[in-house]
Amino acid sequence: MSDSDRLLLEAGRLLPVMEIFYSIQGEGYHTGKAASFLRIGGCDVGCHWCDAKESWNAALHPLTPLESVLEQLCTFPSRSVVITGGEPLTVNLGPLCSRLKKQGMKIYLETSGACPVSGQFDWICLSPKRNARPRPDLALMADELKVIVYEEEDFGWAVENALMVKEKCLLYLQPEWSRYRQMLPLIVEFVKEHPGWMVSLQSHKFMNIP
Repeated sequence: MSDSDRLLLEAGRLLPVMEIFYSIQGEGYHTGKAASFLRIGGCDVGCHWCDAKESWNAALHPLTPLESVLEQLCTFPSRSVVITGGEPLTVNLGPLCSRLKKQGMKIYLETSGACPVSGQFDWICLSPKRNARPRPDLALMADELKVIVYEEEDFGWAVENALMVKEKCLLYLQPEWSRYRQMLPLIVEFVKEHPGWMVSLQSHKFMNIP
């Protein structure tokens, strides 16, 4: 990476874009709603069950000018944008969010919470990972806590993180896709016993859409 590109990246004028696409939100509170998706390359959390491991190495994804990203996102009918990754907060999202808001877009962030916040969002979905604990300041900003359940120990992790979020934050448990048949019955029983929680499913995978 050249020095000039590095400066533009730090300023949020270039972004390591893995993909931009239009689909239906398949998880959490906004399930079923149309949205454009911006997947940012780069993540050092390294969950072994991650279904987007190709996003981890930011260097594999082209540094895309902010103007090009905006142009693509604004061509879709929905005025909602989901920024995901990788871990999108590894880059400066401030300029992107500012320009999107000027276009009247609603901005939803999907994050592990391990990095400082840059940008302004209408909704923050915190999906914390045990190998990179979320920042307490970001946890308090979350509108939705979505804990991925891969094994039974993740229920304790979920309860631990629920103590970090604000009272009005929505609480979701979501089975890891490759183990949903094993973990979903346990999640159902947990939610029945702890009705402050709700079940989230990766419905887009059942619909066979991105």
